[in-house]
Amino acid sequence: MGMWVGRGRKARRCYGFDEIALVPSDITINPNEVETSWQIGNLKFKVPILAAAMDGVVDTQFAIAMGKMGGIAVLNLEGVQTRYENPNEVLDSIAVASKEEATKLVQSLYNEPIKEDLIAKRIETIKKANVPAVVSAIPQRAEKFGKIAQDAGADIFVVQSTVTTVTHISTEYKTLDFNDFCKKMKIPVIVGNSVTYKVALALMETGISGLLVGIGPGAACTTRGVLGIGVPQVTATADSAAARDFYYKQTGRYVPIITDGGMSNGGDICKAFASGADAVMVGSAFARSKEAPGRGYHWGMATPHSNLPRGTRIHVGTTGTLEQILFGPANLDDGSQNLMGALQTSMGNVGAKNIREMQLTEIIIAPSIQTEGKVFQAAQRVGMRK
Repeated sequence: MGMWVGRGRKARRCYGFDEIALVPSDITINPNEVETSWQIGNLKFKVPILAAAMDGVVDTQFAIAMGKMGGIAVLNLEGVQTRYENPNEVLDSIAVASKEEATKLVQSLYNEPIKEDLIAKRIETIKKANVPAVVSAIPQRAEKFGKIAQDAGADIFVVQSTVTTVTHISTEYKTLDFNDFCKKMKIPVIVGNSVTYKVALALMETGISGLLVGIGPGAACTTRGVLGIGVPQVTATADSAAARDFYYKQTGRYVPIITDGGMSNGGDICKAFASGADAVMVGSAFARSKEAPGRGYHWGMATPHSNLPRGTRIHVGTTGTLEQILFGPANLDDGSQNLMGALQTSMGNVGAKNIREMQLTEIIIAPSIQTEGKVFQAAQRVGMRK
C-alpha cells in the first residue's frame, strides 16, 4: 500500500477533512429525532463536543457554562488558571501584546510556578455549579495532579502531550506507567494524543477510558511546521477507530475515540464522526465565544515552551455566545456556529439515528468539495470561501 516517493521508499496516502465528502443516504431522518449523546465510563453527555484544554478557551466560568449546556470543557492544570490567583490580569496582557511580543510574553508568563492549592480551588469552583469538572495535565505531572484533582472532586482526568505512547524512554525524568496510573485513578482517564492504529490499541490495553486523536491539526498549533510530524485527521481517526472496534471485539470494553483539532466548522465535525469518532475536541471555534477567556485570542498548549514553541497566538475574534456556537441561531454564514444543529442535520441526511450509525456513513474522496460551484463565494469572500 502507498506510492513510491523515491527509490525503495513508499509513502502512504492519507486524507484530511477538505479532501472527503459524506454521501447522503436513501433514507433520511428528522434532525430533531437523532440521538447525539456519547458516554465515557458511566458518564453520559448530550453534546459530543469537548472544549479543548487551552487557556484562551477554558476557564472555570467557561467550564460551568459548557457543563450547563450538556457538554465538557477541559481545564488545563498547567496554564494561567493554576499559576495565578488572578489570571484575568495575565489574560489581558496577552490580548494586548503585539505579534512580535506575543510568544516571548507567553513564555515568560508561564514561568510562574504552578500552585497546587489553585488546582483544588478551580475544581471546587466548577463542582459548586453542579456540572462535571474535567481537567488535564502532561504525563510527567499526571500522578501528582491526578491525585489532587480526584480528591478535589474532578469527574474526568485527561493526560495529554504532543505525542503519547505507552513506551516512553527518558533518563531525565520518571515516565508515567499508564497501566498503573489507570488502576490508581477512580475516575475515567482520557489519554492523548496519538494518530496510529498500533499506538491506539496499545493505549487501550492499559485501561484508559478514552483516546484523543490528532497531532498538529489545531488552528493555533505549529507542531507540523516545527517538527514535521502528524497524520491528517480523517485517516488518523479512521485508523484509531479500527483499533477501538478490534479492542471491543476482543474484550467487550468500548473506548471512545475523540478527534482533537483541525475542525473549523460544522462540516468538519460531521466528517470526523463519519470517520469513526465518538466525540470531538474543538478549540478555535469556542475561543470565538463571548464566554471564552482569551479576549478573542487563542494559543496552543505548547506555545509557552521555553526552547521550542509549537504553537502561536492567533486572533480569532469574538463572534457570538457559547449558546450560539453550540446551538444557534447562527448569525454567520461560514458554518462556525450552531455546531450541534449542523451535526443533527447531517446525521438526518445520511440516515444516522445515532453516533454509532453516523460512523458507518459512506465517505468519498472529493478534493473539489470545497470549491465546486463556489466561484461567487470565492470572489466575494463569503460562506465557504472566506
